[in-house]
Formats: sequence, structure tokens, C-alpha cells
Amino acid sequence: MAYSIIEIVEVFKELGVLDVPAGKAYKSSRELIIRPEDRIEHLATDSRKISFAATSLFFALKTASRDGKDFVWQAYENGVRNFVLQDSAGLQIEPYINEMPEANLVFVTDTTLALQKLVGFHRRQFSYPVIGITGSNGKTVVKEWLNYLLEERFSIVRSPRSFNSQIGVPISVWEMNEQDELGIFEAGISTVGEMRKLQEIIRPTIGILTNIGDAHDSGFESKKQKLVEKLLLFKNAQVLFYNSEDDWIKKEVTVFFENSATRLMRIGKDKGADIRLSDIALEQNDQKVQNRQKQTTSITAEIQGTKEGNSSFKFNIPFTDSAAIQNAGICLAVSKYLGLDLDVFAQKAAALPAIDMRLQVLPAINRCSVINDSYSLDQHSLQVALDLLNQQLPSKTLILSDIPGLKEHEKEVAYQQMAGIIHNKQVHRLITIGPEWKNAAGQLNVPVLEQYDSTVAFTSSFQPGRFKDEAILLKGARRFQFERIFNLLQEKVHQTRLEINLTAIVHNQKLYRSLLKPGVKMMAMVKAFAYGSGLLEMASVLQYHHIDYLAVAYADEGVALRNGGITVPVMVMNVDEYGFETLISHQLEPEIYSFRILKQFIDFLNSQGLSQYPVHIKLDTGMHRLGFDPKEVPKLAALLSQQRSVYVKSAFSHFTSSEDEADDQFTLKQGHLLVQGCDQLEKALGYSFIRHIANTAAIARFPQFQLDMVRLGIGLYGINTTHENLPIRTVATLKATIAQIKELAAGETVGYNRKGKVEEKTRIATIRIGYADGFSRLLSNGNGKVLLHGKRCPVIGNVCMDMTMININQAPEAKEGDEVEIFGAELPVQEMAAASATTSYEVFTSIGQRINRIYVED
Repeated sequence: MAYSIIEIVEVFKELGVLDVPAGKAYKSSRELIIRPEDRIEHLATDSRKISFAATSLFFALKTASRDGKDFVWQAYENGVRNFVLQDSAGLQIEPYINEMPEANLVFVTDTTLALQKLVGFHRRQFSYPVIGITGSNGKTVVKEWLNYLLEERFSIVRSPRSFNSQIGVPISVWEMNEQDELGIFEAGISTVGEMRKLQEIIRPTIGILTNIGDAHDSGFESKKQKLVEKLLLFKNAQVLFYNSEDDWIKKEVTVFFENSATRLMRIGKDKGADIRLSDIALEQNDQKVQNRQKQTTSITAEIQGTKEGNSSFKFNIPFTDSAAIQNAGICLAVSKYLGLDLDVFAQKAAALPAIDMRLQVLPAINRCSVINDSYSLDQHSLQVALDLLNQQLPSKTLILSDIPGLKEHEKEVAYQQMAGIIHNKQVHRLITIGPEWKNAAGQLNVPVLEQYDSTVAFTSSFQPGRFKDEAILLKGARRFQFERIFNLLQEKVHQTRLEINLTAIVHNQKLYRSLLKPGVKMMAMVKAFAYGSGLLEMASVLQYHHIDYLAVAYADEGVALRNGGITVPVMVMNVDEYGFETLISHQLEPEIYSFRILKQFIDFLNSQGLSQYPVHIKLDTGMHRLGFDPKEVPKLAALLSQQRSVYVKSAFSHFTSSEDEADDQFTLKQGHLLVQGCDQLEKALGYSFIRHIANTAAIARFPQFQLDMVRLGIGLYGINTTHENLPIRTVATLKATIAQIKELAAGETVGYNRKGKVEEKTRIATIRIGYADGFSRLLSNGNGKVLLHGKRCPVIGNVCMDMTMININQAPEAKEGDEVEIFGAELPVQEMAAASATTSYEVFTSIGQRINRIYVED
């Protein structure tokens, strides 16, 4: 559905968000519309993720960490011609007009509010049913299961992945159009006041409350307040389906809707539930998955109040956990309400797919990486997946299935639009699976195109050597069974793995950026294999999210970055004369810490006929590791001012203990010494340069020393070293699996030197991790603990090189093949560090290279 830019201006005016730039010579926003015929079909908030520039409206959103107006020019260069801007003190309109002569400029009081209001207006143009889902957990699973169950009955528009925020919801709801018959949208909140805005956008006619758990508790005074805030989404819904036993949630829901026409449908296990889930039983299936027998759950649903009275209905789901049973009950209730035949539900419920709510970047054959996103296919989710693909290796391949569920008259437009996305995202090689893409081949504009009639046709002719040193995205509908392709591409690796959450990395980067004063740059530390997280992978994500600088320890790390397509400035912190040629040929910037290195580098540059090469001057203000002594600054300044081979890009120092309150006076002394040294250098050189000393802890604790740039290290990777209550997200989760379980009698011993002795009948599990993987021997004999089924299980006996034994009496449900968390969100790495008498830094950087790194995006 398209609107003219003039219509959108009128909507903003009607909704009270239109603004005229203060103090400017424009009486009306219409005066800044020079292309009134432009049609708007797409909304954009990120200049890097624009697929249809000519028909996009770019909202320059202002957040705590970024001002969207800084990226307007980039969006303009990418072809966007329609912009929504927020007037602010000192904003100059003339540069926009002069440098973007073809742009329509719409000024509003608040760009985020304008986005939400516009989409709220758009939502009111449609009268078909809309499902709104909220809750602490399970929103995405319920949404995707409902889409799977109902996709053959309705044409469905839904949130891509977990787009449920104040920005994600309007971007999702904007996709509603006349061809759809049902909408399904998630809504997530983290504090009071957010849900009212989302309710005005989604306006659900059907409500789903999955559950109320601990997630985001910190944003509310109590769980009751959190529940009441979430219920605001359903204030005008015709019906609300919710999970609850006869408990406090039922009570609060009943009170909230006491004077409402909303019909309440409760799913629970107690007899009073409108849909009672009873006779829940675990069943064995003859089918085996990964050498383990597949288990299913049989559920009997007693449905009250049908036309025939109460009825009983039995179905199976291919899951055994309580959350899946709860979510399946919700899906049954909603499917029945929307008219799905119960026999059809039972047939489809038996094959409900496992929904991974994260995009995973996994190692693949021949030094490739593969992103497996083959559980859904639509335009929006394709754009999201391609944006992640574009953060990976320079060479990129997309394997894409036909689009499911299209009516005949919809196919031409749908394939044309998806072909446009593929072209705009600059996919190098496209492999299509299915007959419809063969029919649409003329619309595809890619350098390399391969087409197959079916997944079987592709797998039967698969040649591993055709995939080398590239990133591969699998994007297909479930019916095409892309798991067969995934199994061919995935590298067979050590079952122990380190999961790196890319979304958490971006969150932490933005969090620390929000603490910076205006104009302060950020350097990210990616030395030591990015603290064990993966050098190129971390650098790619950081570059994509506008990091100003990267820092590595040695030149070969910088070479790896340049060879991997990283173009942002890179500072090398430990250089010698043998690496000068490498520095120059890869445009790496050295840290200069002594007169010897400075003179050697100047001589080398002179021999190459080079001048004005950027360097970073290290001053030693108290660390006494590397750097010029403050007393040497006059001599240093004289030498630098007498040559033209190098110029000072920055001067910096390193705090010794900015996280330690006991050393605050020393930290202040260090900061002042750097400032004094920089003042002396600038005066002698006659030009200014970047000054930096603040590390992760100092960003929050010593904002006066943010200066021109800060260096973000361990905080980026999820460790808070300050005393501040910062909402840092866990980035790394180390997991192993159980190789074998044994039962030992009292008095038996475990492991080398018989150090582990059991005093009673004990179950032990051998897990696939040892000191060669970074699981220290100091964790032996009960010092270390791991998490199994939510229980902390102690190490028993000595840690071996490749294996470790744990006491699992606290987890009687454990079985061979189960996952064990070594550290992560539930078992902080700091605990493992303390138990092994070291720091989180050492734990991260000690994780063995044979451990598989898997990258996920929420």
C-alpha cells in the first residue's frame, strides 16, 4: 500500500506531530516538498538497510547513542529522496537543501513518535483480524507456530523474527496491505509507559498473553505492575487467550477486564480453565534423531463451552518441555477460534517446527560460514537475514527457495519485489530452489545465478569444492527441507561450542556510546582474537555499526582484518622494525612508545619516500609497561616537529586501575598527566590530535577523561568492571555436552590420582571439555561448577586434558547428549574466573581454538 508524500505530511498535521523548523524562513512544511508526486511504500530507519530507496521514507531517529540526522547524507547517496527530520536547537536546514537538492524534507516534533503515529494511522485502514502477542517468553514461538498452523487458511502478515520493540513494531505493522487476511504481531516492553504506544499501533482484535516471568523485571516495581502494563495491549481486543492456573495472574486479568467486553479464554491444567490441558504424557517415537530416540508429548485438551457442550480432544507435539506444552495449548485455542478444523490442527501439531529465534552464523566447509534461516520466507525476514550476511565474509552466496502460500495473481509482484531486494543487497551468487524462481529468472540481476527444480536436485549434484571462503545464507520455506542442504554445508566440529551473541555485542556498544559526551569517538579492542570471540567476526559487526577505530596487539592481526574486508582505521599496539613493511602495505597505524621505535620508523618511511604517516604516541603515566615518560615529552615534541615522515594521529595513555575506588586519586593523576603531555605536544607541533585514556571502566566512572576518544574493551564483551548498575548483556556462552553417565557406589573414586571420592551412591557425567579447551585444572575437585538443567553441578576429581567429570545428583533428569553450560547468562564467567584464581580476561582468551565459535543474532 502506497501513500504520496503529501498525504503523509497531511497525516502528520492531523496527528499533531508536524513541525516547522524554528526560526527558519519557512511558514509551512509543504515548502520543503519539491517532489510532491513521490510515492511511499517502505519505511527506513537505518541507512545501511535500505532495499527500495526510491519508494522509502527515511526517519532520522534520535536515540541516546545516535542521532539519525548524521546518516541522512548516506541514505541520500543510496537513493533515498524522502526524509523525516526532527528539528532541534542549532539545526541548519540549508546544508540539507544545498547538498540534497532532490530531497523532500518533512520536519516533525519527534521522529520516533511520528513513525509510531504514521503506522498507527496505516493500521486503521484495515479491518481483518489482528493478533497481538505479549508476555515474558514464548512470543516468537507462538507467532511462528500460529503462522505454520494457519498459513494455508489465511494470507498472513507478521513480525519478522523478534521485531517487538518501539521501533520494531511499527516497522512490522507497516507491512500490512489489502491482500492480507490476518496479522500476527509481537509486542515487548521493558518499562512502564511503552505498551500504550504499541497498543495504538497494533490495535489487536485477538490477544495472547504467553506468560509472566522474570524477564525485564528491573523496569517494573513488581510482577503485578508488569502484568498490568502488558494487559494494556488488549484493552480493546475482542478476546484474550492467556496461560494461567487458578492463581494471581487469573485474578489480575479478571480484575483488569472486569468492566470490559473482552472475552477471556484461559488455558491451564486446573479444572476451571476454559481449555484444560490434561493427561500430559511422554511418548517414545521409533524415529531417531542424532542417535537418540525422538520423544513426543501426548496432550488431552478439555474444551469447555462448545456448541455440543464440553468436548475432549487429543493431540501430540514433538516436544517435551513445559514451555512447548503451554505454547501448544495457546495455539490450539487460537486456531480453533479462527475456525481451523481440529483434525487439521492435530495433523500439523504433530510436526510443529523447532523455532530458533536467533540467526546463527556457523562454521562451514572449506573455510566458509553458513547462516541457517530456513524456517520462514518473506520479504521482510529476507532483508533481515541479508543484512546479517552483509556483515560476514566479502564473498556472499544466497540459497533461496520459492515463496510459499502465494495466490496466482500475487506471484508476479512478490517475485519482482524479492528480486529487487536481492539486487539491492548486492548478492554475488544466487542459487534458487523451485520451479517458480525458474519462471522468474528474467527478473534476477546477479553476477552468478544457479537454478534447481528442487532441494533433491541440488543435493544430488552437490560438490563441496564449489563453496570456498564465502558466507552462505540459507533462506527457504520449511517445505523445501533446507536442513538437507545445511547438513551438507555445515562443518563437522567439536561438540563443545562458544556461542557469541552479536545482538548483545551491538547492545553493549550502543550502551557505552550512550554514556559518551557529544563528539567523542570510540575505539574497540579486538586484540587476542577479540578476547576469544573471533577477530574478523567481531570486527565485521563493529564496522557495520560505525565503530570509529579498532585496536589490535600485533600487525598480523591487522593483516587478518584487512584481508577480511575491514576498512576502518586500525591501531597496532605492539610493533617492531620487522613489521614496518606490513604496517604500510595494509594501512595499519602503529603505536609509538619509544625513541628507538620512532627513529626506526621515520628512517623506514624516508627510505620508502613516504610522509605524513599516521602514528599514535603512547605516554606512560603510571602503568610502566610501554610509553614515553612525561619528562621526555619536550624531547619527543622537538623530534616530531623536526620531521615530516609521520604525523600524530593520537596521543594516549593507559589507566592502571580505573575500576578500583581505592586508586581513584592515582587515576586522576594519570588523567591529568596525559592532558598536560598532550598540551605540550600540540603546542610544539602546531596542530591538534585525538586524545584518549579512558578504558571500559573509566567511560562511566571518569567521564571528564573521555576526552576525544575512549577505548572499549571487556565491557563490549559483556563484563561490567565498574560499580555502576549498567544493563550490560552477556555476550559469550560456553557449552559442552555429556558424553557418558555412570552410577558409582559409595567409596569409589573418579579421575586421575583418584582425587574424586564419592561418599554415597552418586551419578556422574563426563562432559566434553578439559584444560586443553581452557577449563582450568584449578577447577578440579569441587572448585568449579557447571550448569545442568538449571542446577549447579560440581566438578568431581581432576580436570582432564579433554574431559571433565561432574556430580549430577542434583539433576536426576540428565541424560547423555544433554547440554551443559560452562559459563553464560545463568552462570557468569566471573564465577569461573574466581574459582580458578584468575580474571574474566584470562578465561575468555584461554578458550581453545578447537572449540567451535557460533555467532547468533536475536
